[in-house]
Amino acid sequence: MRLLLAEDEIELSNALVAILKHNNYSVDAVYNGQDALDYLEAENYDGVILDIMMPKVDGLTVLKQLRTQGNNIPVLMLTAKSEIDDRVLGLDSGADDYLTKPFAMKELLARIRAMTRRQGDVSDMIINFENITLNRLTFELSSPKGSFRLANKEFQILEMLMINPNHLISTDRFLEKIWGYDSDAEISVVWVYISYLRKKLTALDAKVQIKASRNIGYSLEAVL
Repeated sequence: MRLLLAEDEIELSNALVAILKHNNYSVDAVYNGQDALDYLEAENYDGVILDIMMPKVDGLTVLKQLRTQGNNIPVLMLTAKSEIDDRVLGLDSGADDYLTKPFAMKELLARIRAMTRRQGDVSDMIINFENITLNRLTFELSSPKGSFRLANKEFQILEMLMINPNHLISTDRFLEKIWGYDSDAEISVVWVYISYLRKKLTALDAKVQIKASRNIGYSLEAVL
């Protein structure tokens, strides 16, 4: 799952990015509202964390522009203000939830899970294909033989493959979606994580395989 974090406090932003990545989220960080709008226009995200007080364009203005454009992406507002009027204004402007600083990281993670889950059916938290199951809450890959808790990039790659079974996903798409379009990661890093996943699928006696199309990308297909 890919998130955009718009927070102008650099130290807090760095801490949040580290924690979110540790919990298997892919995160792009920006430090003002205008960059948030630019990133949201150029990229696809599953959710946004917006600080209210930001330079150039404040978080509420970003939110209002998104909703005016018909963009219903889940939005969690962060604010140092505790007055109820600020909370009401954020919710009335289209925010899905809010969190007042300072906050516990466990609560932030719970709020993110809740707001993104509301976007789809709860059953979407479990993805099945052939004899394997991927739990999007626990990041666990399982089969009748056993289970593995996947690491960050492993989980995100397999999630993309299982959402789109039998469809070719280009290596560039993996890099863009998981590492971010401004990342300096090499194409070969995708192959490394595909290799990790193949070993786990083999260990689980999975009835699926990650098929490579040379110089193009990968697809998840049933083993005939």
